[in-house]
Amino acid sequence: MPLSPLPWLARALELRIDVAAPSGLEQELETLYRRLHRPGDALYGLPVICLNFPGFVFRYREADGEHYIYVEDAARQCLAGYTVLNRLVEVHRRADPYLRAPHSKYAPAYQRRGIATAIYRWWLEAGNCLITGARQSVGANALWHSLAKRYELLYVDLRSKSMRALGRHVDQATQEDLHTRMLLLGNGWHLDRLAACTGMLLHAGDLEDARGIRGRMRAH
Repeated sequence: MPLSPLPWLARALELRIDVAAPSGLEQELETLYRRLHRPGDALYGLPVICLNFPGFVFRYREADGEHYIYVEDAARQCLAGYTVLNRLVEVHRRADPYLRAPHSKYAPAYQRRGIATAIYRWWLEAGNCLITGARQSVGANALWHSLAKRYELLYVDLRSKSMRALGRHVDQATQEDLHTRMLLLGNGWHLDRLAACTGMLLHAGDLEDARGIRGRMRAH
């Protein structure tokens, strides 16, 4: 008889969690920090974005439609980590300009301090939208649901480069499906506008549901 999975493992599988710790992260961050401060390097002299997060410097660059935010600890003179807002090859080129998938890598000492949250909020407040990749860490999943208190979150089915809206709540089996992704709608976006821009398919009741969500979020 096969053994039952451990509770933490079962939970991880539910969330499609990638639990592997990044190898060589410390060396990667040291190398990036040197490049950020080496004259003549492509990363030297990057512009700074203004986030209300004392003690840290947020440097920004854009390359091939992907956005990189490098986070420096000013006092310790080191790189705490970085967030990349990636393009997804899975989405149709019509949807590509509107959706980016965030991926964050931070040294253990800087995790769970709200740095990634601050960056995601900066992106969403600027009127941009986010989509999850195929997998998330436990922390990333919790972060998304925390942001859903302020921004509209919905589930979509993504396959053959087409998206279909599934609503704000889905059952467990749907969450576990590798085609299911989450979207966070940035400032000024709503479901019907996103559908018009990206070609996302809607059910008959989706627009009414979206109006109800917007009304509840304005009330908060």
